[in-house]
Parts: sequence; C-alpha cells; structure tokens
Amino acid sequence: MGRMGESKHLKRHVSPAFWPIHRKEKVWTVKPSPGPHPKDRCIPLAVILRDLLGLAKTAREAKLILAEGKVKVDGKVRRDGSFPVGLMDVVEIAGLNKAYRMVPHPKEFLTLLEVDGSEKNFKLCKILNKTTVKGGHIQLNLHDGRNLLVRVADPTKPEEDIYRTGDTIKLDYLRNEILAHYPFKVGAYAVVTGGKNVGVHGVIEAVEKPNPLVETLVKIKSSSGAEYNTISRYVMVVGEGKPEIRLPEV
Repeated sequence: MGRMGESKHLKRHVSPAFWPIHRKEKVWTVKPSPGPHPKDRCIPLAVILRDLLGLAKTAREAKLILAEGKVKVDGKVRRDGSFPVGLMDVVEIAGLNKAYRMVPHPKEFLTLLEVDGSEKNFKLCKILNKTTVKGGHIQLNLHDGRNLLVRVADPTKPEEDIYRTGDTIKLDYLRNEILAHYPFKVGAYAVVTGGKNVGVHGVIEAVEKPNPLVETLVKIKSSSGAEYNTISRYVMVVGEGKPEIRLPEV
C-alpha cells in the first residue's frame, strides 16, 4: 500500500526562495505544519527564531525556547516549531519585551519588522469572503483563517452590512473585536502582498475592471511618486490615507 498524504519532511533546495536559510548547508529544513497560512506564504517559527531573529543557533535550541512557552503569535503561546507565521501575524518574545509583525518586503517577500507597544495589540486582516449565517448575522472569512461573526441588530436593514470582500479590518486579536474598518476604494492606503511589485505601498489611485473575464486592476502611487499596477488579489488596504502599521521603506 502506498503512502497516504504529503511527506512530513522538506528538503532545503525546494523550500520557498524567500526563506532566510542556506540551501546547500544541510539537506533538510523545517516543514510548515497545516495552519492559517499556505506553506509558500509563511515561515515556520523555528526558522524565525534561528535564522531571522538569531535567538537560537540550531533548530533544537529553537524548539527548547518554544517548549518553555516564551513565544506568542497573535497573543497565543505557540510551542510548535513548524507553526506557520504569515502575513500580518504578530510574534512576541517573552523576556525580551519585543514584538514583530510579518509584512511584505520588496526583496525578501516576507520579513519581520519590530513594532512598539501600542501597535503589537492589533493586526490587520483582509476579508476574503463573507456569508450570512442563521439569524441574519454576518460571518467574515479573513486571510489568516479566522471566521469572525458580526452581529447585526436588524438583519432586514442592509445598511448595517458595511463590510465588503477586499476590505480590511483592524482586529484586537486578544478580545476578538473589530477596532476599525478600511474599505477597498480609491484613496485608501494599501500594500502589495504578491507579484513582482510585492512590498510596494501607497495610495490607491484607480480601480478598474476592463471586462468580467479578467481580475480587477489596481494602480498604486507610492510616496516617491512612482506608480505601480497590480491585481486586486495582491492588494491589502492598511489604512485610510496613511498606513496604520509600520511598513518597509520602498
């Protein structure tokens, strides 16, 4: 009988190119476990501690740090070295009083930026889909695997349903409460999360859909005045006129 399911191991030479590891130093690396982010858009916790933050010299040391419960992702203690950390996740290191957010980067695709005390208590989540559940309430399906229930006072009034697919919410992940809502529209501040312009951020200048058979095109103007074109699937709103979070310099 053949093997069922995917392999539990990952060789370095086939790991995502943006991982900060040496491809020919060793054969194997940490394979991301199934979780909130796909394996080609995340970095395992053990790799983050060892190769990005330099808190451990080996994967074994990284696992010992995790076993002591010193690392939190979005406010929850994570002890699995293969746990996938992806876009907008907040990583906290106990004892160091430091927190980092995973953000898009023009060269590194995904990287960690240190955040201050006020910024580490929330994260931005893109709405990928929404559904109406029993009672007329709204369920938002977010990019990090969360399903957030929004209770409306009167389901017969559509004006209460202000959320749209492609919008972004500012989420207090400790209380699971929405702090702010940023619509996907012209004038919003956004960052590119994929494609050749990944990491670029600026104000949305135009949103166009030439025909129903192609994806919506978005034009973004950076602070330097340069204009970039991408598709809506690669755009995440991060503020109204200005970013709500720290982003890499373009």
